[in-house]
This record gives sequence, structure tokens and C-alpha cells, in this order.
Amino acid sequence: MSALKFQLAHRRYSLPFRTPVRTAHGVWAEREGVMVRVTDEAGAVGYGEAAPIPWFGTETVEEIVAAVEALGEWVTEEQLAEVPERLGCLRFALAGALNGARGVFSERRGAESPPYLPVCALLPAGRAALAAAGPKAEMGFRTFKWKVGVGDLADELALLDDVIAALPDGAKLRLDANGAWEARQAVRWMERAADRPVEFIEQPCFTAAKEGAAAVRKTEDVLRGLAEDYPTAIALDESLVGATDVERWIAGGWRGVFVVKPALLGEPAPVLARLAASKADVVFSSALETAVGAKAALRAAFAWKPAGKPRALGFGVYPLFGDKILDGPFGAPFFRAEDVERLNEEAVWNALT
Repeated sequence: MSALKFQLAHRRYSLPFRTPVRTAHGVWAEREGVMVRVTDEAGAVGYGEAAPIPWFGTETVEEIVAAVEALGEWVTEEQLAEVPERLGCLRFALAGALNGARGVFSERRGAESPPYLPVCALLPAGRAALAAAGPKAEMGFRTFKWKVGVGDLADELALLDDVIAALPDGAKLRLDANGAWEARQAVRWMERAADRPVEFIEQPCFTAAKEGAAAVRKTEDVLRGLAEDYPTAIALDESLVGATDVERWIAGGWRGVFVVKPALLGEPAPVLARLAASKADVVFSSALETAVGAKAALRAAFAWKPAGKPRALGFGVYPLFGDKILDGPFGAPFFRAEDVERLNEEAVWNALT
């Protein structure tokens, strides 16, 4: 057993978004989470972020704070490894902090790692997407995500062609329903998307685990049926809260897209290794975290080796906060690996005092 100990500190935060985010889950006005810092006995420091999304099925901020306080001021690696898997966001934060303290990411990047990755632009829900599309296209974006399942179904269906027309030639459009639709509504969207430039429909239906195993299985059967019956791909998002969910869908033979939010995966490395072994089609996505969580998540994205051309990152969400030091990389059509490494975790920690 290791005798090496780490000093553990944490800061809870509540940060208003510059612009509230409208999804099928409602209006999301502020980001709550917990920042952690570990310092080894030689003074090396690492930072991590627990950014839960409780309506996905993650733990709550209160549970994270209680678990960190229960660990105490001085901890060993073995104690941190024993944090329950159900606290996946906290495990992600602790893994990132330990990696930082160890300097795991301080080595030079391999020649095979991409110098940059494409990014998907996030369009607001409703008709606001029309005004937002042009400026995003002028910036150079060619993949766009439109939040649907927010307004009236017929209105959104009627607006789809207008949104597509507002995009540049050759652009790809992702439709993100955040699990808003019932099966019949999802069928209408799948029929409408079939002959249009829709890259995939993200989480058309969703049932939270708290609704019971039978209800979850019914919804998952609907998703599999839609994926088999229509040409437009379906992507899982809310259905992938942690390693157990990812494994279940791989074992079930899911051939659609896996939208992976590393911040929700606990320790991402083994989960991503399993996805790679199954040759999964993966999109890395933001959990609307600060620069600390974004840095750890994007490092995982740059280390990923896709079977084909990489899909655009779901990280075109910044600026999110009033203080730019809190943001991940600026929402440009490409992220460079060197820009990710420039994100200042200590500055974020200090800004939360």
C-alpha cells in the first residue's frame, strides 16, 4: 500500500451563465459544481472539477461535498480509489487532480496526436437559431447543433428547413432533443430528417433510472428500433451517465453514436479504452463545465484515436461565464491542442475564492 499522502481541498461554486441555456429539461441558468485540489508532500499540485448534471442521473453537488468532507484533509491514493462509482463526477475530478499532481500530462505529445480538432457550433432553441447561424458560419463552423424538443413539435418541424437554409453549403446539422420526445414524436422527426443533411439526432427519447428498470428498458427498445428503421443516425447522450451505461450499450451491440461527456464517466481512461476496443463512433461533448473540467475532457478527446475521420467536438459552448478565465477554449471552429494546455487551472481555483 502506498504511504504517499495528498492534501485535499475543495471549493463549491455556483456560476451564472452569460446566457441561460434552454433545453427540454428547462432553463439552465447557472452552473453548480465542486472544484478539488490535491497537493502531494513535495508540493506538486493538481486540480479537478466535479460538474454533475443531476437530471441525467449523476450525483448532486451536496453528495459530492459530503463525500469530499468525509475523506478529510489528508488522503492516500487508495482512499481516493475507494470513492463509490455512483459518485462518477467526483471520481473524474479526483482522477484529474491526481494526474495534475503527478505531471502525467507534462510529457511531450506524440507525433500521432492531432494538432487540432473540429468543433460543433451550438445554436439556441427556436427561431433564435436563424439569427445565430449566419455569424457562426462566417466564423468558419461547418457542423451545427440545434436544440429541439423545447417548443411546440409542429413549430419546430416547420422551422427545420429554415434552419438548414441558414447554414452554409455542405454543413452538417445535429438535432439535440435531450430526451424530450415520446416514440410517436421521435418517429415524425426521423421521417423528416431522413432526406435532409442531418448528421444525427441526439437522444430523441430518454427515461431516467429513477422511473424504474422496466420504463428504462422500454425507452431503450424504442431507441434501438428507431436506429434500425430509419437512415439518420441516433446518438446517445443522457443514456450514458457512467461506465456501467456505456458497457451496457456496447454489450447490446449499439452501432449508433456515443456522445461522451468525460466529466460524467468517473475515470475516463478505462471507459474510453472499452469504447476504442469496440470501434465505437464517439463524439466528445461538454458538460458545460469550467476550464478545469474542460481541460481534462479535451485532453481525453485529443488522445482518442477514431477509426475514421473524427467527428466535431461538442464543445462549441464558450464563452459561458462572465469571467473569461473560467471558460474553456473560445468557441472557434477548431481547437488546437496547445490552446487546451494553456487553460489555467490555478487561475480558476483562485477566481472561486
